[in-house]
Amino acid sequence: MVTKKFVFILFFTGIILALLVNSVFASNSGSNTQKRFSMTLPDIQVVKGIVKHGDTASSLLNKYLPLQTIYEISRRSSDGFTLAHIRKGQPYKIILKENNLVGFEYEIDKNDRLVIQKNKDIFSIDQVPIEYDVILEMVSSTITSSLFEAVKKSGEGIQLALSLSDIFAWDIDFIRDIQPGDQFKILVEKRYRNGKSAGYGQIHAAFFTNNGTLFKAFLHKDSKGIPGYYDENGNSLQKAFLKAPLAFSRISSKFTKKRMHPILKEYRSHPGVDYAAPKGTPIKTVGDGVITQIGYNKGMGNYINIRHYNGYITSYNHMSKFAKGMKQNKQVLQGDVIGYVGMTGYATGPHLDFRMKKNGKLIDPLKHRPPSEKPVNPDEMDRFLAKIQKLSAKILMVFKPGASAKTPT
Repeated sequence: MVTKKFVFILFFTGIILALLVNSVFASNSGSNTQKRFSMTLPDIQVVKGIVKHGDTASSLLNKYLPLQTIYEISRRSSDGFTLAHIRKGQPYKIILKENNLVGFEYEIDKNDRLVIQKNKDIFSIDQVPIEYDVILEMVSSTITSSLFEAVKKSGEGIQLALSLSDIFAWDIDFIRDIQPGDQFKILVEKRYRNGKSAGYGQIHAAFFTNNGTLFKAFLHKDSKGIPGYYDENGNSLQKAFLKAPLAFSRISSKFTKKRMHPILKEYRSHPGVDYAAPKGTPIKTVGDGVITQIGYNKGMGNYINIRHYNGYITSYNHMSKFAKGMKQNKQVLQGDVIGYVGMTGYATGPHLDFRMKKNGKLIDPLKHRPPSEKPVNPDEMDRFLAKIQKLSAKILMVFKPGASAKTPT
């Protein structure tokens, strides 16, 4: 009798427990369905890493693929970014399915990644953009000593200072024109990845007040999708020549007909501009052109001469070394790095001696104003003006009420 009662109690208890369990599953059906589904997926493993010194595609992948297969993938990837060019410091992922390689991803730079996927023993190779969360934000600051200092004070990175100086490089000499009290306001794309800051995208608009003069820049893409920066009237900010071949430095000697030479100790003309800067500072060509001379001589040390259109020639002297690939008859584009600051030849300290000729006559680069590039196409002006009206409404709010600034002539 006792045994029958015990069995009955166990049976009744089992029914109650079953009902309770079913009730719990019913109330959480969504989450539990998901958990059960994920458990039935094949075993996927992602191996993340950073390319180290000496790493190659073979050393990273030979644990999972035969060398012949790796070489074939590298050969097929050569149409875009080749696997042979992976470099130290770049992130990568190896995707494994049941310990077999089914994918490899490598970040080429901040914009693109190489994606290799295996499907039925066939590898597909693609170069795809890196996806970011992009937010358009305002950045503003007042300069007390330098642009770098002001950007840092606003909580931003050095890259933003470089981008801003590139936009206004034709109108503002960031070596000699910057004054305490200058202000800037920028509408810039800030990029985020997995919730973390990942640098900057494009600057959509920038206002820079320099010594009481307000300079404006607006990003505009023409009908062919080519981007450029223009003022509020649609005039291109880009000119034939940059105002300076170095982004940040100081002028140690100006264009003059009579100067005491620091080494020869005699008065000579100095038909150029000396920019004092640390050894190794990148030197940019101020305009599109062709290298006519490159080499070394006793006075100028390592030098490059570039021929531009309309009879212009620019010279860059006392370099520590040339940039990779520089040679005679090479075409260079405005802003290309052609060499690095040094003190070769007759020089008492690291600097760049920069000179400019027009039709064979030496001219003062600091006083010369080259013509602008083409303005916004008349057919695109309505679209351009509508866009900058919205951008201006946002960006003007940064300047203090009552502050005055005049438009450059």
